Amino acid sequence: MHRLVGAIAGLDALDPVGEKLGKLVRDATQKPKRLKELLSGSWLGHPVHPLLTDVTIGTLTSALLLDWLGGDDSRPAARRLIGIGLLSATPVVASGASDWGDAEPADESVRRIGIVHATSNAIATTLFAASYAARRRGQDGRLLALAGGAALSAGGYLGGHLAFAEGVGVDHTVFEHGPDGWTDVLAESTLQDGKPRCVQADGTAVMVVKRRGALFALSDHCSHLGGPLHEGTFTDTTVTCPLHESVFDLRDGTLIHGPAAYPQPAWDARARAGRVEVRRR
Repeated sequence: MHRLVGAIAGLDALDPVGEKLGKLVRDATQKPKRLKELLSGSWLGHPVHPLLTDVTIGTLTSALLLDWLGGDDSRPAARRLIGIGLLSATPVVASGASDWGDAEPADESVRRIGIVHATSNAIATTLFAASYAARRRGQDGRLLALAGGAALSAGGYLGGHLAFAEGVGVDHTVFEHGPDGWTDVLAESTLQDGKPRCVQADGTAVMVVKRRGALFALSDHCSHLGGPLHEGTFTDTTVTCPLHESVFDLRDGTLIHGPAAYPQPAWDARARAGRVEVRRR
């Protein structure tokens, strides 16, 4: 399976379509900002796409089980479950496309695997819709649904790979731990007010900035997709990621605006004997 996914990731013939589709998705989902936050799960504190897929996959899988294990009396219930699954697919597609559109420009593997993932799910949806229509006409749509289930499984596998192997939707700071105590990172004289610096604290990238004489420090890699916060835009108390415009509070890393779904790890910062020191909270 890993070799198969690797082969899909190497399909550069998908790039022209992927680039156009990615731009289309970003243009459609990035504005207004509330729509982007809704699709990304900023309001939930967790990406919303995996939660929504549970509804679609759960209802369609339940319909398949009723088809083959429930007997003739369960066919009407199976049809209704397919109908619910099809209705639930629209927000699943919208949220998944939003997540993919953010990650696609920087990662060719995500672009290509995401296209095949979406295609598999589109085939599954079409087959389940055909099964539903056949049942409405009084025909046996079980084989169409079974084929749809196979396509849905392929799409689900690729979706899992995008999340767990490619990191789409995960907190990109989760494995950044840093030192336990105070760590010297730079001379205070080199830190100008309003001019952020990216420093290393025992191998962890930390953004340090002085605003009106106060020192602030956050992990530099944005929790959303790893954007460099030290290249972002600043107010007295916030930083905006340069990649996707997630906004964090400099004082404690609180998420103010998405598309990030997670807060940004905050560090204590102090000036001592002409040096700037940081400590992970």
